[in-house]
Amino acid sequence: MVAVQAGHLELSELTAVGPLDGRYGSKVGGLKSIFSEYGLIRFRVAVECRWLQHLSTIPQVEEVPALGKDASALLDALATNFTVEDAMLVKNVERTTNHDVKAVEYVLKEKISANDELKRILEFVHFACTSEDVNNLSHALMLKEAMEGEILPVMDQVIESISSLAIENADVPMLSRTHGQTASPTTLGKEMSVFAYRLARQRKQIATIKPFGKMAGAVGNYNAHMSAYPDVDWQQEAEKFVTSLGIEWNPYVTQIEPHDYIAEIFDAVARFNTILIDFERDVWSYISLGYFKQKTIAGEVGSSTMPHKVNPIDFENGEGNLGIANATMAHMAGKLPISRWQRDLTDSTVLRNLGVGLGHSLLAYQSTLRGIGKLLVAEAPLAEDLNNSWEVLAEPIQTVMRRYAVEEPYEKLKAFTRGNAVNKESMQAFVDGIDDLPEEAKASLRQLSPAKYIGNAAAQAKDIKNKIEELYADQRR
Repeated sequence: MVAVQAGHLELSELTAVGPLDGRYGSKVGGLKSIFSEYGLIRFRVAVECRWLQHLSTIPQVEEVPALGKDASALLDALATNFTVEDAMLVKNVERTTNHDVKAVEYVLKEKISANDELKRILEFVHFACTSEDVNNLSHALMLKEAMEGEILPVMDQVIESISSLAIENADVPMLSRTHGQTASPTTLGKEMSVFAYRLARQRKQIATIKPFGKMAGAVGNYNAHMSAYPDVDWQQEAEKFVTSLGIEWNPYVTQIEPHDYIAEIFDAVARFNTILIDFERDVWSYISLGYFKQKTIAGEVGSSTMPHKVNPIDFENGEGNLGIANATMAHMAGKLPISRWQRDLTDSTVLRNLGVGLGHSLLAYQSTLRGIGKLLVAEAPLAEDLNNSWEVLAEPIQTVMRRYAVEEPYEKLKAFTRGNAVNKESMQAFVDGIDDLPEEAKASLRQLSPAKYIGNAAAQAKDIKNKIEELYADQRR
């Protein structure tokens, strides 16, 4: 038995239950102020402050007159500079209330009561709100800040890195493999450009998905609002308020905003991640074939028992984290849009994990970038594989034979190549023996080699950044 330290353990990278807060905590630091308990409280406070400020702009709500400079400044400061120490006050109050949003309301009231103007309108903090009015807007703001500030910029780095890899290796010929068997040659750069473009398409779609929000009360009908101020167009005021936060307004809701947009975001990020898994596995395989070498780093160990090992750990870590991310986001995308009648509480505990899938995604993107940065193209193995695969020229030869009406071109090449060893000499002898093929066509085919038979692969690879710019063009207008 191993002795275990008894009692409470302070949270650290050694004691955290999950790796995002432990081993990998330093790598996802930008998400901590967004998706942590502190982050959620911070956004809740911001929503409460902004709602109180908005009430002061509604003429019919005479009890909340236009706020003076000092009162507005205090609310602005709380909305933008709420500290971890402030959040601890909320947690202390929650121990009594056993209700997290009510604890925010009480602490906020205490903090603004020092201002005489705000003290007179304390009971308009959280006015006509259900907890989900505050929570849904907080979650929307969390996702907006995380996607715009943390996730999309690193996605862009991944796309840029793969695009650069494509352009740098646009002219490096490589044997293709379909069904694991030799196939018509391509270039290393062109195959990288395929991934860059696929990822860019998904990134574009992710950026178009906007967070939605509501401020419609306990069941979405503004019941409490209208009981107090029946002459106010509360639906219009809700729209003004929600959109003032940079969030799309959802006019049809129950107690909760139905979370469809969260499912849309996670499904779209998962598609990006699935394509990146495909990339990780292909690069892993190219490393295994010897097409890529990896830069060695002094002091690093590849194996605890095999000193020679330089393992593709960055791509393996990337693939593993992408799998965890997608599993988490798939559950959330499938669960969150479902809520019994006007609301059940099953979404609440799930939403506590809003940052988990994105956190593991971010880890994967960082691992992928590290892996790409270590890659060195090994041209000798690439050339050797091509030179050992002259059978791939059966395709162009039979195609030229078709042009000149040579009978049964496919069948003749099939009989010559399938299951047989083919080299440069035997292939050229076959060409020389083709009846009814003009000499100039034979001369052209004799100039072919597997390394030269790459179609427009190099041109495609060199054009990848232009194609991505065209893809994004309508979004940037």
